[in-house]
Amino acid sequence: MAKKGEKREIIRLVCTEDGKNYYVTSKNKVNTPDRLELMKFNPTMRKMTLHREKK
Repeated sequence: MAKKGEKREIIRLVCTEDGKNYYVTSKNKVNTPDRLELMKFNPTMRKMTLHREKK
């Protein structure tokens, strides 16, 4: 989680189709308070899949 007073927090984006692949990134919790959803490449499935933020 973010330290006290920081606006950015480290998050994990988990694949919605297999649940095994994930990406680690950061986001600004002030500008985007809701969960982040991005299309990212899943190397095990060899295609672009939807990845959602997991707390």
